[in-house]
Amino acid sequence: MTFDTNSRPRTKLYLITPPQIADPLMFRDQLLEFLNPDDVACLQIRLKTSTGKFDKKSTHTVAEALHVPLKQLEIDLIINDCPETAKELGADGVHVGLDDAPVKDARSIVGEGKIVGATCKQSRHLAMEAGEAGADYVAFGSFYSSTTKTDATPANVEILSWWQALMELPCIAIGGVKPENAAPLVRAGADFIAASASVWNHPKGPAFAVKQFNNLFDELYESQPNPRS
Repeated sequence: MTFDTNSRPRTKLYLITPPQIADPLMFRDQLLEFLNPDDVACLQIRLKTSTGKFDKKSTHTVAEALHVPLKQLEIDLIINDCPETAKELGADGVHVGLDDAPVKDARSIVGEGKIVGATCKQSRHLAMEAGEAGADYVAFGSFYSSTTKTDATPANVEILSWWQALMELPCIAIGGVKPENAAPLVRAGADFIAASASVWNHPKGPAFAVKQFNNLFDELYESQPNPRS
């Protein structure tokens, strides 16, 4: 995942795992059938127990299966929720929510040179605070109803335009985003589109969904009067 503060490149896909993975090796093989750095910027491992808690054991197992192939592909591995686990696994970064470690603490745990992302929902104040605390990106959402997070806070697309106009720090749009509803978010300034269920549950398979997203990103980027370089 490249965060270039001197330009706003073409939107990229920020892929998030399904909440449970029964067979890590089978998942790895499925993923590697279509995964490439031109189509996917990073993979966030977001695994939950049946009670919705961070699943440390499964996170370790899945990360161990994916670490080498993702490194070879130069696709960043991000751990959700837990900076300590991200450090233990040698992951490329961590994403923290509002109930997880503060950005400043996450940075001190994973160290400099690692990615720290922060959930900001619909809050401009939280996004500003996250940036000041050293986050590498902020995530806004949920923009649409989500099957992954059914209690997500609704967000308005204008927050992406506001952020893009004022800040150089990249922003991610998350929450119920599908290839067919992503265009307004890309046009508003989302540097990355986060997707989970819309990829893994796509009726034609995850590879087809990833291709749809990237076809959209290409189309919208090329249609700009002065494409960002």
